[in-house]
Amino acid sequence: MKFYFAPMEGVTGYIYRNVHHTFFPGTDKYFTPFVVANQTYHFKTKERKDVAPENNQGLYVVPQIMANKAEEFIWAAGEMKKLGYEEVNLNLGCPAATVVSKKKGSGFLAYPDELDAFLETVFSGLEGQGIRISIKTRLGKERVEEAGHLMEIYNRYPLHELIIHPRVQKDFYKNKPHMEVFAEVLQASRHPVCYNGNLFSKEDYEQFTDHFPEIQSVMLGRGLIADPALVRELQGGAGLEREELHRFHSAVFRAYRSTDLGEVNTLFKMKELWAYMGQLFTGDERMIRKIRKSGNDSEYLRAVENLFTVCEMNGGYRG
Repeated sequence: MKFYFAPMEGVTGYIYRNVHHTFFPGTDKYFTPFVVANQTYHFKTKERKDVAPENNQGLYVVPQIMANKAEEFIWAAGEMKKLGYEEVNLNLGCPAATVVSKKKGSGFLAYPDELDAFLETVFSGLEGQGIRISIKTRLGKERVEEAGHLMEIYNRYPLHELIIHPRVQKDFYKNKPHMEVFAEVLQASRHPVCYNGNLFSKEDYEQFTDHFPEIQSVMLGRGLIADPALVRELQGGAGLEREELHRFHSAVFRAYRSTDLGEVNTLFKMKELWAYMGQLFTGDERMIRKIRKSGNDSEYLRAVENLFTVCEMNGGYRG
């Protein structure tokens, strides 16, 4: 089984990726939070920094591109090729309203004819350039019944891989994944399929692989943020220990503070991690609230130390 780290905007940037890989090697691919291809034909400074080869040494990184204009995607993929990347991923899964309203991410799924034309132009334009294209998709915009037509479209093109999150856009991350529909699209796909969705624990993973033994790759997101050792455990290794998480957290914090992010933005990023990691702990909820409400480094670090000292780590992330 291959294990991929899902792209999570504001969370899985290059700083976090590097620390995670140092502490918990074993992840086969890290997908970047999406870079936006647009009419300016320029990436933002933050996006360029995130995909810069010098910031991703020793990692297998796949840049994810957000686009709904073929010529813009072709340009963006070409820029990634210049940086040395041989694979890019098209984001057709993001459910955020600000993205969907622009007919991007999972919003593009509501326009299958335009998506078909987009892919035809993209694959024609990039033919022979030595860059593989994968797609991360949902089952549709509104209804799971859209999945059949989408699979017909995807099957027309030489995708490197199809990563399927078996929800529709309006589900966001609520409700259960539509596993019966996933089984149908898995059978219909001409391409290698990677599964993404609600694999938060070893038990989740084992139940999934029992039902779908033919799957050769899975993408982990929220569960892997909560438990950064999850891939190791799924590969048969040890589960996460409290002191190990403590050291990992400290390394992530130091890495952010060593940049020009500043105190406020560093605390924002760390608190975002605790939205996931906090579910691993049982005990007084006030400990987590103190972390969330801390206003400076000293308050934050003191609250974190209290948590690791007082609370037991025997919970689990459940979404």
